[in-house]
Amino acid sequence: MQKLVSGIQRFQDQIVQPNQGFFERLAAGQSPMAMFITCSDSRIDPNRMTQTEHGELFIVRNVGNIIPPSGTSNNGEAAAIEFAVEGLGIRDIIVCGHNHCGAMKGLLDLPSIKTLQHVRKWLRHAEATQQIIAENYTKITGEARLTAAAEENVLVQIKHLQTMPPVAAALGRGEMNLYGWMYKIETGEVFQYDGTERQFLPLATPAITNA
Repeated sequence: MQKLVSGIQRFQDQIVQPNQGFFERLAAGQSPMAMFITCSDSRIDPNRMTQTEHGELFIVRNVGNIIPPSGTSNNGEAAAIEFAVEGLGIRDIIVCGHNHCGAMKGLLDLPSIKTLQHVRKWLRHAEATQQIIAENYTKITGEARLTAAAEENVLVQIKHLQTMPPVAAALGRGEMNLYGWMYKIETGEVFQYDGTERQFLPLATPAITNA
């Protein structure tokens, strides 16, 4: 904990005080450029990987970057998406998965997380991912299979995202862009899903997944 406390002190001394005007403007309201939905994994840092500043990303994090479909009870993700789209006017939403994902590892081997009741229940929102891998990826194993699950899960969760009324309405007006990203932990590379090529390719220019 001392490292965290020391970090806060350095943040206040070295970042906030020299940029007091910037933080005062932040206090007046937020206007993020995009919504970023990603995993809770401690190795993922959305602001660092995108080199964005405070206030530029509206971030939602949970186990497995999962978006329960519209109509799911107690859906905090739906509340965040609604606020982002209707309250903040966000028009770009990124769903970012990553390799070496513990959630996907558990999804592919449910007996291994049999004591984690809440995790098992949460992963029900990725059942489609599980079935896609079971039926279409029978010839790959190990890390390759785990990465495939993480990639397919990004696409499944984007489908769930499209069931959200504010997102569906904005898509219908041509005012919403959805992006599927994959982050590679050991290299820092980011890959995005290209709907034309039907695969994740190295990030160069934004490719809209819902196009």
